[in-house]
Amino acid sequence: MRVISGAARRTVLSAPTGQNTRPTADRVKENLFNIIAPDLPNSRFLDLFCGSGAIGIEALSRGAAEAVFVDVSAEATRVAKNNLARVKFENQAKVLCMCARKAISQLEREGRGFDIIFLDPPYGDGILKRVIDELESSSLLVAEGIVIIECSDKEAPVGAHNLKLYDTREYGNTRLEFYTNKRKI
Repeated sequence: MRVISGAARRTVLSAPTGQNTRPTADRVKENLFNIIAPDLPNSRFLDLFCGSGAIGIEALSRGAAEAVFVDVSAEATRVAKNNLARVKFENQAKVLCMCARKAISQLEREGRGFDIIFLDPPYGDGILKRVIDELESSSLLVAEGIVIIECSDKEAPVGAHNLKLYDTREYGNTRLEFYTNKRKI
């Protein structure tokens, strides 16, 4: 696993041990960042279910101003912190070891807002809908913001109320869904 482009290009990143973390394939990651390239410069990026932190690190490498990394696994957040140190992005990052729903509440209390929110929850465990409901009832997504969900191609689309699906891409058994805040429209 490596950083594909930007300031930290070609840096090899570590992954948490075990089977609980599923790194995003390079092909999916490259296509994702090609799609959101115009939205990245100086953006505030939230990486929920961050695992190794590879997606948020890629965002920072390509020009995001700051990123918050969230994972419930202590091992994953330790690896994400180590990867951030490796690419020297610690000053642009915050890492939270907690469940996504608790992090959403905490970040909202802090008055945070994000231009891009990326979610890559474990496939098929049902948590995605609960997290989207929590996210939609929060003020974390700025009016012009986007939400990107990486999920299995077998999962039904989220069916969000305050988010509008504007693009879907499939890569093998992985689907990327792109949502915009309805307040943008």
